[in-house]
Amino acid sequence: MTTTDSRPAFGGFHHVAVTASDVEASVAWYQRVFGMDRLPPRFPHHGPDAKGYATVLVEPETGMCIGVEHHPDNDGAGADERRCGLDHIAFAMLSRDHLDTWAAWLDSLGIAHSGVVDAGDPVPYSALVFRDPDNVQLELFFMDQG
Repeated sequence: MTTTDSRPAFGGFHHVAVTASDVEASVAWYQRVFGMDRLPPRFPHHGPDAKGYATVLVEPETGMCIGVEHHPDNDGAGADERRCGLDHIAFAMLSRDHLDTWAAWLDSLGIAHSGVVDAGDPVPYSALVFRDPDNVQLELFFMDQG
């Protein structure tokens, strides 16, 4: 419901999409790390200059989706949060303890990460940072809201 004094409502967060230099390698990586299911169809890009497609992955417990994007004119340069565009993707954790479990999981997969960082400025939070095959920064994040 909207009025002239308020913005339209959101229905929730649906997906995030990352551009990959090798879609199949990135899809396999996201499936291995996050246990995501691949939707069977490729999703074509739309618009007058659209040439690429997305492969969509779904996390079965939350329904959260990640689109892994193919753009034929991708130059293969890795992501860099210092340039305009995506800085990072953060996934909410249910507890601080889950970050330790994730750190151990990433270690078992041989994926480099920051280790769990507990910070107090500007507010108390904890984070675990790592990167996908194209250098997109991923963050597992816990902030006690209680």
